[in-house]
Amino acid sequence: MPVITIEGPKITKEQKEQLVSEFVTSASKILNIPQQAFVTLIRENELDNVGSGTHLLSNRQK
Repeated sequence: MPVITIEGPKITKEQKEQLVSEFVTSASKILNIPQQAFVTLIRENELDNVGSGTHLLSNRQK
């Protein structure tokens, strides 16, 4: 069972559906594995929980 993990900011349900569909479709074609075999995990990260260099991303939004 292949696992696709996507980490990023909070997104809408529609965006999640599109990501899952496009990632699995592409991976299935490339790897020649049925789409039904894939599991996709989406991890949403709050900007307060992500640092870039020495700053939190939430501080860069201000």
